[in-house]
Amino acid sequence: MDLTNQDVADILAALDSLPYDELDLQTPRFRLTLRRAPSGGWTEESQILADPTAITSAPNGASVASPQAQELAGAGGGAGAGRAGLVAVAAPLPGTFYRAPRPGAAPFVEVGDPVAEDTVVAIVETMKLMNSVHAGTRGRVAEICLGNAEPAAQGATLMWIAPET
Repeated sequence: MDLTNQDVADILAALDSLPYDELDLQTPRFRLTLRRAPSGGWTEESQILADPTAITSAPNGASVASPQAQELAGAGGGAGAGRAGLVAVAAPLPGTFYRAPRPGAAPFVEVGDPVAEDTVVAIVETMKLMNSVHAGTRGRVAEICLGNAEPAAQGATLMWIAPET
């Protein structure tokens, strides 16, 4: 079931009528957390709950992607060729890729920075909602594939992580 803009507006209107300050919704596909801001509006954080996409090297030297990565690449969503031994961080939704939480702020991560599974490495803005992008694996940022404020297709590789061994 896909949510429309009207569905989200209806959910927020229902939340406004309740005394609660926070809603945490988790399904097998995603986790959504809404918090009432001091201004009276709502802040949102979401996380796509999917396994990271590991790229490994086959005996003949060719890169072999997980079935999920092969499916994304077949749909035209991948950004560039696979990197042996690296883990791709993919865009959870189509939208605008941002490296920092707001204009003028420091980026979430730079090349060489250490990350954990739950480290926020970027955000993707989709329909005026900011979706946090998590590293999904422990390691170091090896490459950032898109520039700040560039469009990203769903499943496009935003960055590569060199996992800890």
